[in-house]
Amino acid sequence: MSSSEAPKTWLSQDAHDRLQAELDELIANRPAVSAEINARREEGDLRENGGYHAAREEQSRQEGRILYLKEFLRNSVIGEVQASETVATGSVVTIYFDDDQSDTETFLLGSREISSTTELTVYSPESALGKAILGARPGQTVTYTAPSGADIKVTVVEFGPFEG
Repeated sequence: MSSSEAPKTWLSQDAHDRLQAELDELIANRPAVSAEINARREEGDLRENGGYHAAREEQSRQEGRILYLKEFLRNSVIGEVQASETVATGSVVTIYFDDDQSDTETFLLGSREISSTTELTVYSPESALGKAILGARPGQTVTYTAPSGADIKVTVVEFGPFEG
C-alpha cells in the first residue's frame, strides 16, 4: 500500500507534537550513532566485536523507527475530532458487554501512538472491537469475533469527541 492509499490516522495535537519531537530527536542522534559504530569498528575484529554489533543493531532500530514515524505522521490527520452522530475514530466510547450490563468500559478509539498522552485505554479502529463499533450509535448492539474465536456482543452506551 503506497502512502497515498494508506488510511489516515487521527491524532491529537499533543500526540502529533510528541511524535514529531521523537522523530526530530532520532534524526538529530544519527551522527552520534554513526560515531559510535566507527569507534567500535576501530576496536578490531568485527566478528567478535559485541560493541560494534550492538551499535549496528541500535542504528537499525532507530532507522526503522524514523521510517515508521515519517510514514505515520505523513498519514495522520491532526486536530479536534468533529462531533458525529456515530462512533468515529477519535471518539471516547463507553460500552458494556452484553453478558454483564452493569460493568461498562470507557476507551478512546484511535491510534496506539496516543496512549502516552491519555489515561484512557486506547483501542485501534483496525481492531476487531474497533471495526465493530465504527459507525454505531448509542444503544446499538454489535458483535465482533475475539482473537479466541468467540463472538462477543457489546452495546454502545455513549460516545463523544476526545478532548485531550
